[in-house]
Amino acid sequence: MASVLHLSLLLLGSLMVASAGNFHQDFDITWGDGRANILNNGQLLTLSLDKASGSGFQSKNEYLFGKIDMQLKLVPGNSAGTVTAYYLKSPGSTWDEIDFEFLGNLSGDPYTLHTNVFTNGKGDKEQQFHLWFDPTADFHTYSILWNPQRIVFSVDGTPIREFKNSESIGVAFPTNQPMRIYSSLWNADDWATRGGLVKTDWTHAPFTASYRNFNADACVWSNGKSSCASSSPSSPSSSSAWFSQELDSTSQERLKWVQKNYMIYNYCADAKRFPQGLPAECRTS
Repeated sequence: MASVLHLSLLLLGSLMVASAGNFHQDFDITWGDGRANILNNGQLLTLSLDKASGSGFQSKNEYLFGKIDMQLKLVPGNSAGTVTAYYLKSPGSTWDEIDFEFLGNLSGDPYTLHTNVFTNGKGDKEQQFHLWFDPTADFHTYSILWNPQRIVFSVDGTPIREFKNSESIGVAFPTNQPMRIYSSLWNADDWATRGGLVKTDWTHAPFTASYRNFNADACVWSNGKSSCASSSPSSPSSSSAWFSQELDSTSQERLKWVQKNYMIYNYCADAKRFPQGLPAECRTS
């Protein structure tokens, strides 16, 4: 019994390899020519955008399943035309991806939070939301739970979207491609705000988004192996709760509240877009 407990603790400890929090240790600034900065002894990261360039960073580690948290404070004021992206993505032409994108707007108008899931290079699973607070006034926590059964997008602990594994009915789900965390701030005024009608006002530049309190309770993928399991990456030998986590009744009620009051687009309700019929996962819920 003691040896089983010890093994469980070892496995749990391995899950924590990527855990929290110094941007110097966890991330590389990948582009922006000085527009991205790590400050406060690694506790704060800022991305900036001006007319010449945006900026971005990526995680040093790759992950295959995990719970990823990041606190963001978005571009304040007139952010129209700007996009702040925070996502997981694998390399290659048949990539997997789990997206948060924050589409800026005119002062006083709400941000649009855009979510999507790609598997083997195919997405088309967009859901969009407004938020129930001003995401530029303070930091808020944006989380991705990714386990073999589901992907849950959450804001300050409130789930806003659940994408379940529906491989049993032929719907692809990201299960075998390790992904890095990426974030970037760039100009997308050809589409980001009101379909491109509202352009970026460069008199407000530089635009800045801020990041803090990164945490990854996750399976780190390195040299072809997962830190979570000696057998296979989808083995439930991982003791951490997130690996088999599902939404309890309280979380399901909060999800329904968000989707009823703050969802502004749902691909599963867009019959015109899918004249041959809605995607299979939309017909099962």
